[in-house]
Amino acid sequence: MGAARYNSWRVVSLSPLPRWALILLALLLLAGFLWTGRSLWRERRRWRRSLLLCLRALSALCLLGLLIEPGLQRLQTARVKNRFVVLLDRSHSMALPADSANATGQLLSRGEVVARWAAAHLREFEDLGQRFQIELWGFSGGNTSGDGPGSELEPIDLSRLALSPKPRELSGARTDLLGALRTVESGGNKSHALAGILLISDGADNAQLQHPGDLEGNEKAQLKGLGVPVNTLAVGQEGLKDLAVASLQVDDFAFVRNPLTLEVTLRSEGFGREDVPVTLTRAGRVVASQTVTLNVSGTTTLNLTFTPDQTGEFVYTVSVPVFPGEAVLDNNKRAFVLKVIRDRVRVLLVCGHPSWDERFLRGLLRQDPNVDLVSFFILRDVRDNTHTTSENELSLIPFPTEEIFRTQLHSFDLVILQDFAYRPFSSGRSSLNVEGYFPDLKRYVQEGGSLLMIGGENSFGEGQYDQTELADVLPVAGINLPPVSEEFHAQITEAGRHHPVTQLAESGELSEKIWASLPAVPGLNLVRPKPGAHVLLVHPLLSIGDQSAPLLVVADEGRGRSMALMTDSAWRWSFQAAGLGIGNRYYERFFTNAVHWLVRDPDLTPVKLSTPQRSIDPGQTAVFDVHARQADYGPAAGAQLTLTLLDAETDKQVTQLRATTARDGSARVEVPGLPAGAYRAVAEAQLGGVELGKAEQALAVRESGPETEDPLAHPKLLARIALVTGGISSALGDGFPRLKTVHETEEVEIGRRKEEPLWDHAAPLVLLALLLGTEWTLRRRWGFA
Repeated sequence: MGAARYNSWRVVSLSPLPRWALILLALLLLAGFLWTGRSLWRERRRWRRSLLLCLRALSALCLLGLLIEPGLQRLQTARVKNRFVVLLDRSHSMALPADSANATGQLLSRGEVVARWAAAHLREFEDLGQRFQIELWGFSGGNTSGDGPGSELEPIDLSRLALSPKPRELSGARTDLLGALRTVESGGNKSHALAGILLISDGADNAQLQHPGDLEGNEKAQLKGLGVPVNTLAVGQEGLKDLAVASLQVDDFAFVRNPLTLEVTLRSEGFGREDVPVTLTRAGRVVASQTVTLNVSGTTTLNLTFTPDQTGEFVYTVSVPVFPGEAVLDNNKRAFVLKVIRDRVRVLLVCGHPSWDERFLRGLLRQDPNVDLVSFFILRDVRDNTHTTSENELSLIPFPTEEIFRTQLHSFDLVILQDFAYRPFSSGRSSLNVEGYFPDLKRYVQEGGSLLMIGGENSFGEGQYDQTELADVLPVAGINLPPVSEEFHAQITEAGRHHPVTQLAESGELSEKIWASLPAVPGLNLVRPKPGAHVLLVHPLLSIGDQSAPLLVVADEGRGRSMALMTDSAWRWSFQAAGLGIGNRYYERFFTNAVHWLVRDPDLTPVKLSTPQRSIDPGQTAVFDVHARQADYGPAAGAQLTLTLLDAETDKQVTQLRATTARDGSARVEVPGLPAGAYRAVAEAQLGGVELGKAEQALAVRESGPETEDPLAHPKLLARIALVTGGISSALGDGFPRLKTVHETEEVEIGRRKEEPLWDHAAPLVLLALLLGTEWTLRRRWGFA
């Protein structure tokens, strides 16, 4: 190996002694030199004293050198350029208009302006590359699909910097300046020092630095912790003309038929005190509107009040007009999803006459704070008093048949007919003609209402309901057999073990035991279940044909639901059960379950559809979770799911996807790349060719995401970042920026090393002996001891 391979050297210590020992020996030599040198101050001749002191000092240094064992370390080194990072904003806001126009007068995007600026200053980048190792990174706080983490950086070739970016290259969903800077500081080649950063952005941060005003203490600390100057280059301008729906303040849910107030904040730039109409729509229908005068401060807040008229989930959209010259058109609308629920379940109870069964049921419903009960029962009918001439004389108040069965019918969530005889009010002696309202009641059920008929001598076949249009929505049909009066204990069926109505405990086995322990009931209306209906409770001994006589039957009728309880003695499950020490809790739970199922409580539907986010940004993947249960409410494993996505305004199909449920009856369906708009997702489930049900979910894809809600550039934020970190802030129109850097170049070892002792021969010892001998000889001659 030739010496020419080493291009640097340095002097090192080759002594095996630790550093602290060498320092201690050096201090001892210094102390000895000072102590023994006191005698030399008696010499009056100055030149003699100086000569002896020099000889002694040289001897001490020579002895110290022998202890240190100096050597020559030869090195093979190279001078390496330090890193200089150029951070280029690639978020969606860089696709918005800048403050420059091309020859046709069309506004260029901020990304295009940066590309033109880079093309004009490639020579300066080349000169910078002579001094530093340049790294060019694009950054954004996540992409529009929501898949990538916000701290990831994308390498960009320097030759591509001068090319106009494609739209997909400016698709980042957020601008996270601090996150990008911290990623640069923590990553990269650690063997090369970071000399500085050039941040090229519009400053429209909507992550950690999105608040207005000065930087906070924690943010300043993080910026100073970078340890290098951040030079900023601002692109875009603050004075673009734009009107946007900046934010909405509204509850996640509302109560049907109750007024709700929505707080809307508008942000305006380049507008004066102009009057602007603000409109709230649902499925293309205007539900509220208001004209507001814009504030000159740029922020205007108003309240829109509307009343939801039906339950469910709906997409509402707040919009303002698009004015000529606006920089961004997408942010003039803002959609949100509102879940409308029942404030209280409205129940209409119509009873034929006072009874124990009516008393217990009405008392239960009245004490439930979630139920708004309207009850009406007949004290007498026309057969009780032949001297009456008007049915209005038969009760304390006139029977409001028109109001109940027609005007207010659709305001009720559930109608209960309890041993109610309609025929006396449909005879020739009565002007009420209750039977004439049954088509309305039938339509009410088919369009989404609920009906519960409770047994007795005036119900089902005995009440001749099978001869009315109401028979079409009842889950049972009459068989022209008189009712039985023997007592029996209700027996739960296999379907009832899983159905939420008859679930009195956490498991079907325990529910079966509870039903068997409840008091017996006397009397049973004999009927047969209709095809498709589900029998939940039966008579344990009595059969009709090849089936047990049903006690409780439920069915879906059109969009509504109906239930038939073939006894008027269910009150015994409360009164007598309390006497037996069982309590009335199972009676209460049974009817509470029945009401919840009838009014389609979302927790009791066979098919449930949900989404983690009911409002998503443009381009983000929509995720739907589906849970399917069988008719007996057991998990529907292997069910075939069809998810249909409809346009909420036109009801036209947008896409349709299929999936199969897992063992627990669940499945996840993802729909990528949806355009802005209001959607209605409908999930339908089938198992073995049998329809299990369907569920709906509203979804709003916002017109604008965080990047377009505020389209203005924020050069002041970039200037504050440069000030805190010690960098220089510039604007894109000022030419190539002045750059503040540290660690211009650094010499580092990259190859071999070789150590050569300097005092590994007799010359140092001879020199030490010569110095000591000369001093001794002169001291003797000049009379020193």
